[in-house]
Amino acid sequence: MKIPTLQKPTFPVNHLIPWLIVILGLKILGFFTLSENITITRGLKILIRMACTGTTAFLIFHYQAKGYAANFRQSNSLVFWGYCAYLLLALFSFLWSTDVAYSALQWFMDTETFIFSILFIRLILLVNQYAGEHEIRLSDLLSRAVFLLMAWNILGAWFFPDTFYRLTHGQEVARLGGFLMNPNELGMLAVVGIAASYLELFQAKKNHYWDYFRIVCALYALILTGSRSSMIGFLLVSYYAINLTNNRWFKWVVIGVLLLSIPIIVQFIFIKEGDLKEVLSMTGRLPFWKALLTEGFPKQPWLGFGFMRISNEGFFQSVNTYAGKMTHNTFIQVLMNLGIIGFFICLSQLALTLYACVKSKSSNKKRFFTAVFIPVLINSFTEFGIFGETNYGILFYQLLFLIFVIDVSPHFSQKQILKIRQLAATK
Repeated sequence: MKIPTLQKPTFPVNHLIPWLIVILGLKILGFFTLSENITITRGLKILIRMACTGTTAFLIFHYQAKGYAANFRQSNSLVFWGYCAYLLLALFSFLWSTDVAYSALQWFMDTETFIFSILFIRLILLVNQYAGEHEIRLSDLLSRAVFLLMAWNILGAWFFPDTFYRLTHGQEVARLGGFLMNPNELGMLAVVGIAASYLELFQAKKNHYWDYFRIVCALYALILTGSRSSMIGFLLVSYYAINLTNNRWFKWVVIGVLLLSIPIIVQFIFIKEGDLKEVLSMTGRLPFWKALLTEGFPKQPWLGFGFMRISNEGFFQSVNTYAGKMTHNTFIQVLMNLGIIGFFICLSQLALTLYACVKSKSSNKKRFFTAVFIPVLINSFTEFGIFGETNYGILFYQLLFLIFVIDVSPHFSQKQILKIRQLAATK
């Protein structure tokens, strides 16, 4: 039974948005290394992540108890169950993992993030049923949350450079991130913030000064990270954004700025210290991947070495390459830790997600998915990625595919109708 629109109580969206921004920002912050002491870092990560998930669950139950009802339903079920199959195989891999404690830690963090993502999407959908024209946009929340983190890193780099900068290339190149976050991962986060801010520029009846400021701030942080892959992501996201508008003047101005900036980007980001050989080998990744696939993979081809394990030892070592604990490529990571079976499950889940995006009737969902997925996918080819060791790229991917999975029904039970009418009568 569908409740008439006029009977729905209004929801104080403006009061909730700051809380959602803080929750999302803290959830992302929970992936940072906040202390050089590993025990303190793990404690803070557990505390922050559980607090975010718990607060989100509390808000859902709180609003539902007050009478804001919602019947959640599932679309594109194969996308959801495909990801569950991935987590289930990862759980079973404890049986053959040579470091069960490490595999279990990674699994629990990914699963907890998945639970948070489900709850967060549900909370937004619940509120939007009663928000009227003031619906909460995930792009708006993400843009603001990332901006706060970028501002924190920039200010930290100005006042505490020893903490917020990481020296590379023989201590000659300083990159934003320090011990807090891998510069390439931080660069990806900056591009995700830019992508979300681009989408906000297309919102009518809105002052866009803050959106432009957030883009500039994130771009400045991106340059400070010196991340090549993230800069490629930025260029592609910018190209995608200008194709979303019919303003030809805007298109040509942005294209012109990007073309003029390419020589600077190539000189100072792509070719650090004039080392072109490093670029061609992708900072040594190509020989490392070759060694992984030719030496490591044949030892455990079907089920891998256990969740987030790429060898029987702590590190994969080869005569012709460096020793590494992770593969710097999320797809090779899956192949190594869950074998061909896990690789097939992950590729199938990703394909189903892309299919769900293509067939979706919501242009807003399609735009949000594409804009954010571009930097996340590019990062997945060179860093931790969407199926790698726990990172906020996994969080973003979960949020992305869940927008096509979780939906609300406009129909309510008699009990829910009674609660909604009682709540509306008190407004």
